[in-house]
Amino acid sequence: MSENLHITQFYGASWCADCRRSKRFLEDNNIPFTSIDIDEDPSAAQEVVRINKGYKSIPTIIFSDGSILSEPSNQELATKLSIV
Repeated sequence: MSENLHITQFYGASWCADCRRSKRFLEDNNIPFTSIDIDEDPSAAQEVVRINKGYKSIPTIIFSDGSILSEPSNQELATKLSIV
């Protein structure tokens, strides 16, 4: 993982299969993250819609460099986090 790059926010929901897959990938690669459940936090749900230009796309993952991945594949996460 890029030494300075980390996940600042992971927006998801318990019912979301893609969220569970992404969380499992991050956990398997020892990438720390704090998960925010959009079903439990209405302001987080609104933020996801704002970030994704009107869509409630999850997982939405925000990185310390300000970049965002929405509904990323494991390969996209690996590339972003420089996991070989």
